[in-house]
Amino acid sequence: MCIRAATKADYDELIELWERSVRATHDFLPNQLISELKVSLRNQYLAAVQLFCVQKRGEDIMGFVGVTDGNIEMLFVHPNYFRKGVGQLLVEFATRKLKASSVDVNEQNPQALAFYLALGFVQTGRSEVDAQGNPFPLLHLSLAV
Repeated sequence: MCIRAATKADYDELIELWERSVRATHDFLPNQLISELKVSLRNQYLAAVQLFCVQKRGEDIMGFVGVTDGNIEMLFVHPNYFRKGVGQLLVEFATRKLKASSVDVNEQNPQALAFYLALGFVQTGRSEVDAQGNPFPLLHLSLAV
């Protein structure tokens, strides 16, 4: 597996991976919101972060991470690669190479919370709404010092 910078040429594959990952882990999100987020992902969110993906040579992208200002803004793994070290590899890359030390997790996504806690993050706060103002509480996590 290698991690490389993602480019606009990867966007279609990243968005497809994102949707599969979201549908497998974010069952609390209505279809309409997923459709809206998909458009924002393409038109705004992917270009707004330091974006890296992981893949094996000549194979499909397995996962990706986006970081801005020391925060992991997005981390998505294709469901075929859940619990196979892809997410951990991306988080370790984000924390070591991109100096990320925080992440927000949907409260209704206990798998993601357990994942980050196992990697040494601790909860430092909570918001009642997500970044778009939707009623999906966020847990704010930071790396334990």
